[in-house]
Amino acid sequence: MSIASRLTELGVTLPDASAPAGNYVPYVIVGDMVYISGQISVGPTGPIVGKLGADVDVEGGAKAAKACALSLIAQLKAACDGDLDRVVKVVKLGGFVNSTPEFDQQPAVINGASDFMVAVFGDAGRHARAAVSAASLPFGVAVEIEGTFQIK
Repeated sequence: MSIASRLTELGVTLPDASAPAGNYVPYVIVGDMVYISGQISVGPTGPIVGKLGADVDVEGGAKAAKACALSLIAQLKAACDGDLDRVVKVVKLGGFVNSTPEFDQQPAVINGASDFMVAVFGDAGRHARAAVSAASLPFGVAVEIEGTFQIK
């Protein structure tokens, strides 16, 4: 099954790949690797903001992480000239969670992105990852995730 078909089956419409908000590029391709800049949690109505452990629960954080994964895949699609079937492997995700000092469920939050990558790419979606706390994130968003992917 093609990745586009899998997204349709999951009822997912990818957002447009966003332009960078600063002096950087959204992705860099080196050989068969794509390095995607951090994607912040943005939903249909705008940024998904808040601090885990204060005003966002783990479930809300996982939804924010899934939104980041959607943006990563949108950037990946742009990097692959529209053909997500070129993706060989999701190599690594680096997840940053806007959280209070006491909050210790960052892995459960980033699971929202990890689970979605496996749902979309199957075994090729299984990846290495980091899930770390951040005192704050740009625009007050709940989650930011960067990714590394192998393509053909």
